[in-house]
Amino acid sequence: MCANTEAHELLKLPLLVKHYIDHKKQNETISPVDFLINHYILVDDGDGDTTEDMQLPFKSNNTCNNVTSIGFVPFTDFQLVVKPVSAENNSYNTYSTDFISSAYLSSIWQPPKSY
Repeated sequence: MCANTEAHELLKLPLLVKHYIDHKKQNETISPVDFLINHYILVDDGDGDTTEDMQLPFKSNNTCNNVTSIGFVPFTDFQLVVKPVSAENNSYNTYSTDFISSAYLSSIWQPPKSY
């Protein structure tokens, strides 16, 4: 999972904590949010430790190239044998030939009647 995704950057989290502690020693008023803004949102935080900053998680662009090759081996001894299947020709009547009055069919849409 670490080789094909950016999950390997999570292994650098202890380095982020150490770097924050170093900044906290220099400036006691810096909060974790200010530290993250300075290192991840601002282009240059101006503290002169750019090489250490670029070692933080998700700072450097380490492209992971993955080369996949697929080989196809021709399989020439393959034969598809189609056997004819005989089927009986049966005729089925799917409808009724009985006469049904149209008045009967439309009676469902009529209001109820008392007899």
